[in-house]
Amino acid sequence: MPNDLVTVFGGTGFLGRAVVHELVNAGHAVRIAARQPTLPAWAEAGDPLSLVSADIRDEASVADALDGAGSVVNAVSLYVQGRQARFDGIHVAGAGRLARLAMAAGIQRLIHVSGIGSDSRSPSAYVRARARGEAEVIAAFPKAVILRPSVLFGPGGAFLSTLAGLTRLPVIPLFGRGEARLQPVHVADVARAVVRLLGGNPPHGRIYELGGPDIIRYRDILNLVLKHLERSRPLLPVPYPLWHLVALLASVLPNPPLTRDQVILMQQDNCVGKAVGTFAELGIAPRALRESLPKCLPRSAEAPER
Repeated sequence: MPNDLVTVFGGTGFLGRAVVHELVNAGHAVRIAARQPTLPAWAEAGDPLSLVSADIRDEASVADALDGAGSVVNAVSLYVQGRQARFDGIHVAGAGRLARLAMAAGIQRLIHVSGIGSDSRSPSAYVRARARGEAEVIAAFPKAVILRPSVLFGPGGAFLSTLAGLTRLPVIPLFGRGEARLQPVHVADVARAVVRLLGGNPPHGRIYELGGPDIIRYRDILNLVLKHLERSRPLLPVPYPLWHLVALLASVLPNPPLTRDQVILMQQDNCVGKAVGTFAELGIAPRALRESLPKCLPRSAEAPER
């Protein structure tokens, strides 16, 4: 009989929580692994949920979290590095450690969440770390599945909430002319992809890039949010060199509101590429941003989740 226990590392994060919810709904037992694990608000007595304290940088705690599991999902993420957590420690060494220990533990399936655009030659330290992490995972666990979602949106997520916050400004500054093309994907759809890949008779692909049905310019996304919130604001193009200067000045702050990596990411498109698996191979029809806005972004928009 197959082992249905799935350990979800990063199970308390934005994507991790959605993955946990979809897995439980699909009948899996789930172990939530995080530095400070908590049960989701929707959990009820009798739900097949358990908690384990784990830090992807710590060998012993990772091994404990894997003990007895049949599958594992690595949804640990770090978007802004600081003194306590670095991209290489989380996305490279941590990802490789988890894959190596999963192989040693006899784990049947490993899904590693990365991101569209992973490139070891990128000027962004974040993007380079994502690419190197993928390589570490495949080297340690050759049959691992790599998921690369585009920018995530959903209720309580940082992407739309941050944009909603910008609409409170008298003028909204654009990255360049706001021409970067994005393919926003609903967090629940990515979680559904994880469930499909951990189910019976999963597809045989090893790399999947997951984007929503629409490719939209950044400035057009802002206009969608403005229209939804019934606000009118001018959009002001700001040259990228100025953004890089702002990011440099902000880098001295304990929690910088903008980083160089974030500016670099906004200088390039973030869309599904070629010769990779997609939602189509998984039999999933992803939901569009435009139709999802009413449920994802109430007009009394809250501050973004970090």
